[in-house]
Amino acid sequence: MAQPEIVMYSASWCPYCARALALLQSKNVQVTVLDVDAQPARRLEMQERTGRRTVPQIYIGDRHIGGCDDLHELDRSGGLDPLLRSGA
Repeated sequence: MAQPEIVMYSASWCPYCARALALLQSKNVQVTVLDVDAQPARRLEMQERTGRRTVPQIYIGDRHIGGCDDLHELDRSGGLDPLLRSGA
């Protein structure tokens, strides 16, 4: 089964972004990182899509995961690995 698309709105200076990316990379998945500072239009896109202003904002498939804490909580609860394999 194909891996779902994983998109993370991020900023290069953000330690939470680095932490979230490290967790995803530890799962050996491909992540598309959209830098909201390097591409200012991405920040507006992120805000319209999520209703949030802070980074990171993570999507797995069509599902909005939220930020770094949300991602780590999903992993701790056992929900991240099945979602990464689901093709969601």
